[in-house]
Amino acid sequence: MMARGRFITFEGIDGAGKSTQIEFVATSLRERGADVVVTREPGGTAIGEALRELVLRQPMSARTETLLVFAARAQHLDELILPALAAGRWVVCDRFTDATYAYQSGGRGVPEAAVEVLERWVHPDLQPDLTFLFDVPPDVAAQRLSAARAADRFEAERLDFFARVRAAYLERARRFPMRFVVLDGTQPPEVVRARLLDALDRWR
Repeated sequence: MMARGRFITFEGIDGAGKSTQIEFVATSLRERGADVVVTREPGGTAIGEALRELVLRQPMSARTETLLVFAARAQHLDELILPALAAGRWVVCDRFTDATYAYQSGGRGVPEAAVEVLERWVHPDLQPDLTFLFDVPPDVAAQRLSAARAADRFEAERLDFFARVRAAYLERARRFPMRFVVLDGTQPPEVVRARLLDALDRWR
């Protein structure tokens, strides 16, 4: 049987700098011989991208938002992530369920127990093999976003929202230290890249 591929996720509040490093990690893995697919959440499929636009642009309740995120995730898993892993490919994903615990539970106040129920239904047997958490203070992230682009529903939130999201992320890292690598997102990009390569070398 073909060995299952590896599943690597990138997490952090908006403006933490993770997106600029995802392709760097994917390229590094390809140079080491891995067959890599890069994807994102919400998104990754036609249905997922349509749901992403709703989640990012349309006003909705926290419960609706959470259900839409998991609907996109279910399609993402069925159509892309699980087939890729089964084929021995490495999946590098911008956000996964840790983001739901951080944003919808930590940020919006959706009960963690509700997220756990959806997680057990949508992917009971799958967790990331490795998660990079880019950690920055919310005020630093906000300064970066203000110079980057027009804000979506999440990016337009207040600093106290991102403080809750950040705290939820750090709590996830504390609870699951075997798969989380916490990176200081305020460091220069070359320093962060060195830490990423070191973590990959030690993990592999």
